[in-house]
This record gives sequence, C-alpha cells and structure tokens, in this order.
Amino acid sequence: MEERKAAIFCSACTGIDKKYNEAAREVVHALHSLGWTIVSGGTTKGTMKVIVDASNECGGKHIGVLPRFMAPVVHPGLSEVIWTDTMSERKEVMREGASAVIALPGGIGTLDEIIETHVLAKLDRFGGRLFALNIDGFYDPFEALLDHYVRSGMLDGYSRSLLHFPKSVEELIASFK
Repeated sequence: MEERKAAIFCSACTGIDKKYNEAAREVVHALHSLGWTIVSGGTTKGTMKVIVDASNECGGKHIGVLPRFMAPVVHPGLSEVIWTDTMSERKEVMREGASAVIALPGGIGTLDEIIETHVLAKLDRFGGRLFALNIDGFYDPFEALLDHYVRSGMLDGYSRSLLHFPKSVEELIASFK
C-alpha cells in the first residue's frame, strides 16, 4: 500500500490561542489513526512543536523538513529529518508525494505556503487536496478575498474550488475517510 502523506503548514508562534493548538493535536491524532504520515516544518516552535509532540503521543510517523539554518530548532522527536538549503525548497519538499496539504491557523509564513500551494494546484503542478482549517472563522477573511477574486474575474470558480475551508477538525477528517 502506498504511503499517504499530509503536509501540514502551521504557526511557529508561541502564545497563540490554545484552541488552535488543540485543533492541531486533534488533526494529527486523527490522521495517524487513519494511517497517514505527517510532514511538517519540524521545529520546536509554536504549533510545529505541538504537532510533532502529538505524533509522538500516538506513535505516528512524522517527517520534518527544515532549511539548514534552522538546525538549532529541529525537534528531536521527528521520525525523519530532511534538510534543505532554502525556505522555498522546504515548501517544495514538504509537498512532494503529499496527497493533501493542510494549513492550520498560522501567520504570514503559513499564508505564503497555502497561497503558493493553491497557485500550484491551479497550474496542475500539485495534485493533492488542499485545505485551510477555518477554526472559529480564522480564515474567513482569506476565503472572502478569494471569493472577491472570483466575483471580479481575477480567479475562475474551478480554481477557487481547489481550496477547501472546513470549519472543524471533524469536517476536515471526514474528507480523509
């Protein structure tokens, strides 16, 4: 059976609302229970740390992808580490072989990652499913912006439909069953 991988883009910030990290933990546990491998940024920072710790809690496989300059913050609990030279290469490696990309609530780096992946999906350069977990409306402004692009003719409806905004962990995980 082919390995099913989900790349997770998320926050490196500490001090964010606990509900986002709790949702991250639930996503990781649910995906591992379905036999999925997690690929993430793999650091000891913010939600990245939470998802590596959650993977270890349930014994799942977790691959961290980091540029070499981030070596001081690599999480020691990763199943595997892949080193890259740049942040751009990191995003590319994280998506390689991924059946799905999930953006958890995150900052500007997460936004960059989900937008780039959406563009690649639109251009048929990424064939997996694409999700932005919209806990408590976190991604409502982004979703509204994409809808505005469609209304103004800047984005076609099909391309818009490539990015899904599940409103709960349960709704997200239902897409994987």
